[in-house]
Amino acid sequence: MIIIDDYKKILNDTRPQIAELAKGLGYERLSNEIEELEMHTHQPDFWQNRERANSIIAKINGLKKKKDGIDKLNSMRDDYETLIEMYEEMEDEELEKEIVEISDKFVQAVENLRLTTLLTGEYDSKNAIITLHAGEGGTESQDWCEMLFRMYTRYCTSVGYKTQTVDYLEGDEAGIKSVSFTVEGENAYGFLKSEHGVHRLVRVSPFDSKGRRHTSFASCEVMPEIEDDMEIVIRDEDIKMDVFRSSGAGGQHINKTSSAVRLTHLPTGIVVSCQTQRSQLQNRDTCMKMLRSKLAEIKEREHLEKIEDIKGVQKEIAWGSQIRSYVFMPYTLVKDHRTGYQDSRVDSVMDGNIQGFLNAYLTARSKGTLSGDSDEDM
Repeated sequence: MIIIDDYKKILNDTRPQIAELAKGLGYERLSNEIEELEMHTHQPDFWQNRERANSIIAKINGLKKKKDGIDKLNSMRDDYETLIEMYEEMEDEELEKEIVEISDKFVQAVENLRLTTLLTGEYDSKNAIITLHAGEGGTESQDWCEMLFRMYTRYCTSVGYKTQTVDYLEGDEAGIKSVSFTVEGENAYGFLKSEHGVHRLVRVSPFDSKGRRHTSFASCEVMPEIEDDMEIVIRDEDIKMDVFRSSGAGGQHINKTSSAVRLTHLPTGIVVSCQTQRSQLQNRDTCMKMLRSKLAEIKEREHLEKIEDIKGVQKEIAWGSQIRSYVFMPYTLVKDHRTGYQDSRVDSVMDGNIQGFLNAYLTARSKGTLSGDSDEDM
């Protein structure tokens, strides 16, 4: 039998939280703005400028999605309250199950909306592009890079994000040297940008016949996917283009022709490449998208006013610069050194259960409590 007072407390505790979320999202302002924009759609000449019309409709849909978040919470709260009242009148086993189920969903929905209010960055609502690079250490680091790739793709699948590989460079003996992939989904960049940095692995190496402990590093770059941004201007004379034969999967056509493309942004030294498309033109277009995204991410992260201020500085993929450590032995622990959040379920984390780390980062950033400590004791 459930303790109904505990569930009533959850209900009462979330009332002010929902009110605060509604205030933070500007619920009343959203309603007024939607109404004003919808009035434009009723004008006889609305579709004469199709580009402007599509822009207005997209904005209405975006505003409605924010407003719907609060509406759905209020609806869930009403259902929750009704179930509690029914249970107090007649204690029923089926009602108990329903209360427990809706309570868990309700608490998670409140938390999800709270996190959404923290996504205030210019590009947070965008899709993401993630690039993983193995650090020094040959096969060890290349295997670690592949493990991270698996972790992120599993996470994306679990939350409904779609992924597509755009560049893939296999390791010498095992693993991968580098991989770039897109992540498509609502607020993908806003949540995943917390993964930007160096990731450290400590384990007994499966490649060491003596069973010694090894430390490996891999870097993760996370960029917003920028289709076209007037502020991200890339001049033709600032780009060096190289073509080469694909070294990854893709069939005979890809491997027999020099369709792979590598672009170097001369002012910053940033290099991007793509080899998964069938034509050189398609690979170049993908490279340009990746380059715009990378410049946009650096501009936002460094709080720069213009792209010309970006300097081509990249942290070394080595000890002391890691944002998170994954320890497989002599104990099991995954710890984020910026937030202090940790999880001893290493296998679960490597299976993609990283939402706790993402949430902790957003919360710490909103409170201004992020740390740069690399925690050398781990």
